[in-house]
Amino acid sequence: MEIACLDLEGVLIPEIWIEFAQKTGIDALKATTRDIADYDELMTMRLNELDKAGLGIHEIQEVIATLSPLEGAAEFVDWLRERFQVLILSDTFYQFAGPLMKQLGYPTLLCHNLIIDDATGRVVDYKLRQANPKRQVICALKTMYYRTIAAGDSYNDTTMLAEADAGILFHAPQNVIEEFPQFPAVHTYEDLKQEFLKASVEVNA
Repeated sequence: MEIACLDLEGVLIPEIWIEFAQKTGIDALKATTRDIADYDELMTMRLNELDKAGLGIHEIQEVIATLSPLEGAAEFVDWLRERFQVLILSDTFYQFAGPLMKQLGYPTLLCHNLIIDDATGRVVDYKLRQANPKRQVICALKTMYYRTIAAGDSYNDTTMLAEADAGILFHAPQNVIEEFPQFPAVHTYEDLKQEFLKASVEVNA
């Protein structure tokens, strides 16, 4: 059996930073890994914007509490679990993802941690699980002789897609699709199901 490896934001749930930007009116926070490939650059900008606005983890979590998975996402995860083992590989943070993971039935999630000032709720820093973590998970699974099929939507997913036995772009913006034409690109969960089934046949051929 293959392992299905999925990105989270933009694939199963809304982009949390975009939702927060819309609620706060801080346009700079609308930038994601679809726009800025360097994750450290992106996160440094985000933390600076939070500091300037005097906002912290409590305000972010208040917005997250209002969100739901994308329409059809929970059903897609259930469908996937019947046919594959499922891992969620994300550059989000455990402090963000909890409420949305509950709505998805708590699939296994590998992501990062924020460093929070408990007294003020200020987001002081962030701690990556490891460099290039999504690709590294695929590499680790290969050492255990698992076949992998991966789906994601952003620049930071492309090394994961390339390392997997099969990679699929889902809900990706046009700039990412054009830069990585080697990956099939789909925009609905029904089409994504078909790509997973097709990839499963191919990797087992």
